[in-house]
Amino acid sequence: MKYRSAFDIIGPVMIGPSSSHTAGAARIGRVARTLFEKQPKKVIISLYGSFASTYKGHGTDLALVAGLLDFDTFDERIPNSLKIAMEQGMEVIFQTESAVPDHPNTVKLLLIDGDYEMEITGISIGGGTIEITEINSFKLKLSGDPAILVMHHDRFGVISTVTSVLAKHEINIGHMEVARKEKGDMAIMVIEVDQKIDEKVIKELKDLTHVKRVIRMVE
Repeated sequence: MKYRSAFDIIGPVMIGPSSSHTAGAARIGRVARTLFEKQPKKVIISLYGSFASTYKGHGTDLALVAGLLDFDTFDERIPNSLKIAMEQGMEVIFQTESAVPDHPNTVKLLLIDGDYEMEITGISIGGGTIEITEINSFKLKLSGDPAILVMHHDRFGVISTVTSVLAKHEINIGHMEVARKEKGDMAIMVIEVDQKIDEKVIKELKDLTHVKRVIRMVE
């Protein structure tokens, strides 16, 4: 594994007690909020593996909700996140699952705002590092680094058009994945890049034919 800084080894500045169960959980929640593009009105949080067995003792519940409230890993409000969520009108439901996950620190979040829903599965790898492994049944691998998600119709030429826009703006692609449910149905591109992407580039991508949504991830 390639480490970018000492913080990848010793973990992030955080409210404890565990980088995997607290800092990682907060990051999963925050990335989920970013993907949803707003704070949900309701969230159903399904916990698997060690998350399911220790989430109250290790503060995983507090951290996940803190992330959904857009709190960082070191935010001193994390211990009060459930109370703050209630005050802000966000309904939170926790449930533990007996199914054995591929990774012991696995959580699935169903974010809801009226008729709009998004289901996101994330894992906490260790040291505060996370991966988003599924969005609305699309299998993928998203680490939360500078990245964009492009949701589009599965049509000839869409991928090359998107990458051409990035090349025109001299944005280098570090990692890219493409997934689709069925041929000709909706598809998703996950593109991790080496630098931040300006809003004008996002707008240009949104205006492309067959592109439905473009979500920019935060660093």
